[in-house]
Amino acid sequence: MGKAVYSYKIKNDPTLPGVGVNNSNLPEELGRISYLFSDKTGTLTCNEMHFRRLYLGASLKFTHNSLGDIVHSLHAYSRDNPHPTAATSSEAATGEQKLVSVPPKVMHDCMAKLDATVVDAIKCIALCHNVTPVETDDGGMEYQAASPDEVALVKFTESVGVTLVQRDIQQMQLRLEGGDVATFAILAIFPFTSASKRMGIVVRNMATGLITFYEKGADSVMQNIVRPSNWLEEECTNLAQEGLRTLVFGYKHLSEAQYADFAEQLCNAKLTTENRAENVALVQESLEVNLELIGLTGVEDRLQPDVQRSLEELRNADIKVWMLTGDKVETGICIARSTRLVDRSQRIFHLSGTTHTDLSNQFDLFSNSAYEAAQGIAMVLDGSTLAACLTELPDRFVAETNKCTSVVICRCSPTQKAEVVNLVRKYNPTRRTAAIGDGGNDVSMIQASHCGLGIVGKEGKHAALAADFSLEQFSHCKSLILWHGRNSYLRSATLAQFIFHRGLIISFIQAVFSSIFYFASVPIYTGWLMVGYTTIYTMLPVFSLILDEDVTEDLVLQFPELYSELQKGRALSIKVFLVWVWMAVYQGGTIMLLVILIFTESFLQIVSITFTALILTELYMVFIEMHNRRIAFFVFAEFVSLGAYLLSIVMLPTYFDRQFMETWEFVAKVAIITVTACLPIHLSKYLMRRWNPPAYAKIQAL
Repeated sequence: MGKAVYSYKIKNDPTLPGVGVNNSNLPEELGRISYLFSDKTGTLTCNEMHFRRLYLGASLKFTHNSLGDIVHSLHAYSRDNPHPTAATSSEAATGEQKLVSVPPKVMHDCMAKLDATVVDAIKCIALCHNVTPVETDDGGMEYQAASPDEVALVKFTESVGVTLVQRDIQQMQLRLEGGDVATFAILAIFPFTSASKRMGIVVRNMATGLITFYEKGADSVMQNIVRPSNWLEEECTNLAQEGLRTLVFGYKHLSEAQYADFAEQLCNAKLTTENRAENVALVQESLEVNLELIGLTGVEDRLQPDVQRSLEELRNADIKVWMLTGDKVETGICIARSTRLVDRSQRIFHLSGTTHTDLSNQFDLFSNSAYEAAQGIAMVLDGSTLAACLTELPDRFVAETNKCTSVVICRCSPTQKAEVVNLVRKYNPTRRTAAIGDGGNDVSMIQASHCGLGIVGKEGKHAALAADFSLEQFSHCKSLILWHGRNSYLRSATLAQFIFHRGLIISFIQAVFSSIFYFASVPIYTGWLMVGYTTIYTMLPVFSLILDEDVTEDLVLQFPELYSELQKGRALSIKVFLVWVWMAVYQGGTIMLLVILIFTESFLQIVSITFTALILTELYMVFIEMHNRRIAFFVFAEFVSLGAYLLSIVMLPTYFDRQFMETWEFVAKVAIITVTACLPIHLSKYLMRRWNPPAYAKIQAL
């Protein structure tokens, strides 16, 4: 019932719109998170891409604020060449690319305004994608694609006058400046995968008959595919340092004979029954030889609302946040800085190496840096270094990263994300981990962690459905972990201890009772008394513990350090357990011994006396443990339980001597027994809070 209440409070929190609880068994786990593994795109960022840069060489660059030159040039180009004509056989054979066929003089005039490279680049960007235009109900057009990057680039080409107007499995159509429509047949598509990190397409210009293979992908892959360039690597680094996502574009013309040979190989590869994907990849690689580098794009992904403050508070709560992304190292560092995952004044250690010796030396150097860093230190590494760490020095890797306040892993594959989570869990068995992501490539990481958090993003609901908790944005995990997680853990800890105490105290009373009667197997409480003790007499007050709050939500979020105490597990430590055992033994023994001493002439009424003192003691113990005694349910539960017990005295005459219990002597002596059993415990708690107050009490006193 407690877990159901925790889940209900999470789902009905007005500050967490759209939150979902897929696993109601884990709210308490949120209260002891030590590691939070986070995806970047769509998790820390909005996954809303906006075009920012187009680089066509070391000196030919465009930004989103300087597209007027392209628009003007394309407009003039379209005006001078209104109707495309078929290309000659020599043009198709030599592979000279033209958007349209024009007379030499007109071409000369156009090239005075616009370099042919710009035309090739716009055409490449407008064709190399998996975007589908869909007409909306209001007659407009929207683009649908698996990747927001592709939508952003197609919108960019639309803004300069080349608009995608139609697409199916066989062809796509582009509307050019001036209204002309160019049709391209789709001959083959190689979709993007996390392993290949690139996407390719083979198209035929239906007006010219020219066949072209276009490809785009990550610079780390495309640098080995396109022809060598003296500017590509430098410009990729510059864009990454600005926090932009980069894509490198290349193309290659195919003659009819080359295409026929390629089509035959592709068909044979698709017909194979074994290793089909590998065979298709080999055919794709046969085309990826000496591609012409056409351009480099930079796309911006804006940060999610309140993500900076959320990460800062999570770090203050002593939660180590790891960002795992497929982007470049420079991009990862830029995003880590901008999100405050890494402070501006904090040192960053770039771990690199692929051999045991290199990694060992790097870790030694890192240990010295971590010791000297007063503001803490962050570690950054890429996928190849991570792979080496996982195989060569996994234990050392975890030990050194435990010294970091944050870790950034770039060029990380979905499989590696899950491996990292499993590795941290293996070498930190007492620590709790959480993982948050928004896409299907984050599912393995989410499921590998103790608590999976999924964001309903633009890439679908795969992560949200696979996770234990679904959120609408990253900032919601702050309240989910620091507030609901903390409350759930503390409430369950107190509830478990109290239930244990409730059972142990009655067991000790039974032990003392049996010893009085020479250890005869005679139960002191039978029948309805035992049923009532575990239900109507004590259940509601104990249940009110799962609604208790030691501090307000505002204070928890203002002082996230309160959360860090839970990571030490002190709420359910052996010390706390022994304290509760001592309280149960003391109270059970006090009740029985005082009954023997005070009621010497009424020993036959021992059941009525001890049971009444026991019920009052349990109700008073709930009062002692409650932090917020103004909760209406707590007051209601105390009075209902007490009323139910008084009513049972009347309704169960075989268990209670009503005439005896209505005397003032009985009331006074039972009160003395109850106060003696509870007052020392209450007083000790009060003195401990005065002399050594817990953190929440210190904050309340501010």
